[in-house]
Amino acid sequence: MIHVPEQLAASQEMVNGAAGRAFVARLPGLAAAFLDRWDLSPDGPSLHGVCALVLPVVRRADGTPAVLKLHLVDAESEGEPAALRRWDGHGAVRLLDHDEPTGTMLLERLDPARSLDRVADSREAVLVVARLLARLTTTPAPASLRRLGDIARRMLDRTPPALARVPDPADRRLLADCAAALREVATEPGDRLLHWDLHFGNVLAATRSPWLAIDPKPLAGDPGFDLFPALHNRYDPAETRWRFDAMTAALGLDRARARAWTLARVLQNGLWDIEEGRPVRPDHLTIARTLRDTGNG
Repeated sequence: MIHVPEQLAASQEMVNGAAGRAFVARLPGLAAAFLDRWDLSPDGPSLHGVCALVLPVVRRADGTPAVLKLHLVDAESEGEPAALRRWDGHGAVRLLDHDEPTGTMLLERLDPARSLDRVADSREAVLVVARLLARLTTTPAPASLRRLGDIARRMLDRTPPALARVPDPADRRLLADCAAALREVATEPGDRLLHWDLHFGNVLAATRSPWLAIDPKPLAGDPGFDLFPALHNRYDPAETRWRFDAMTAALGLDRARARAWTLARVLQNGLWDIEEGRPVRPDHLTIARTLRDTGNG
């Protein structure tokens, strides 16, 4: 019997409601079906994130260690198999098999006990992310992926009514400046394969490479849109400029464009907060203010 962790059931209930409950109810049968279909044996306790159940397994035919990832596919995650195929293990976990109707994936096994989050030196962790992004974003995105240009247009459409709901004038001006920066670059959104969610916890150690990326929420766009998670991870306001400069240098990015796309990322997060009735996170605003003032200086 496959055990579904209570935390995963709770997060699915919170995020996806009835669909999440139905997904959790299906998980034991779904896992058993794919263990049989792909000739796998369980090989340790299950792992989970907010959205996925991850089962360590071995291939019965040759003893290859792997993990079976079962998740409820959404607009952000549906491109994960296409992205992993395109990267083909270069900077990211390797996809071994995939079932399109359910989104179930068989992935190479990395070391979940050794994530980049455990590296004490945050500057070194940022540089690891930067080096991975420099590798991942050289790849052109598959045509099937969501496009940053479409996301940017929708963000700009949503901005005026959202700003009207921000009570603090300074915060409202700052988000308006983020939208203005986005308008400057929105007509050239880029076509590189972006990870979108490369924070420290989504980087694991591996045998074949010191560090590899996992769990992309991929899209096609400008690499500057991929910098925000590493700016925000283990956040230290005094580190913002150093991190931004280090990452733009490692990726060879135009600083002005990267600044604009990072401000756009703050706007994206801010729109989600406002539309869900939450205040915009102060640390996100601090990142935006620092980069805005750096650009103006």
